[in-house]
Amino acid sequence: MMLGSYGGKVSVLEWETESGAAEETMLLWGIQQPTLSKQNAFVSHSSLQLLLDACGHSLSILQSPSSLGKPGVTGAVMWDSGVVLGKFLEHAVDLGILVLQGKKVVELGSGCGLVGCIAALLGAQVILTDLPDRLRLLKKNVESNLRHGVRGSAAVKELTWGDDPDNDLIEPPPDYVLGSDVIYSEGAVVDLLDSLTQLCRPQTTVFLSGELRNDTVLECFLEAAVKDFVVGRIDQSQWHPDYCSPRVVMYILVKK
Repeated sequence: MMLGSYGGKVSVLEWETESGAAEETMLLWGIQQPTLSKQNAFVSHSSLQLLLDACGHSLSILQSPSSLGKPGVTGAVMWDSGVVLGKFLEHAVDLGILVLQGKKVVELGSGCGLVGCIAALLGAQVILTDLPDRLRLLKKNVESNLRHGVRGSAAVKELTWGDDPDNDLIEPPPDYVLGSDVIYSEGAVVDLLDSLTQLCRPQTTVFLSGELRNDTVLECFLEAAVKDFVVGRIDQSQWHPDYCSPRVVMYILVKK
């Protein structure tokens, strides 16, 4: 079926029992077997930049590999799930099953900023958000990659999940909310869902992609998310054919 403003096919997670989230994660790990495939197929954590062609532009995304060792810092480098989400958006727009032109987009946990930059190139009015100490790298990437020929726009803002969002994030409500690799710890799940609930109206469509690292964390997220959102999984057949990975999953959420 279709969900939100996305015209592609979605498998909606409809659970009869409490154990639905556990069954979904068991299914994913069983079918995709993430541990057997190469991690970081599309990125390199040792290099200082990631080069990627998207929307007719050659993007050069700076990373900060030295920050990786710091506890809780994952946003200083690119992960496969970000590349997968960015190229998925481009592919869906090319196929005509997604329209970003002129739409308001908020990205959560933008990190290095690739996904938000791609959304801006696809015509969206994007606000990229992250924690205060991540904004320097983020701004740098937005400025250097969105100089010419950008159909949309991009602004960078501070947002700590769980805090009240600034008014310009929620008024007017975003058409889309994006997040890649944002489901990484049980503690963060509560705050992430809190922010999603505050940002979204029923007309907002959320796309989240993530690395299949920890089934408990994903289970915890899904179990909580289905209380307020209709949640669907976007099958890999809908992704950009050159940017698929058995280590990544993509969900779409719409407020109930």
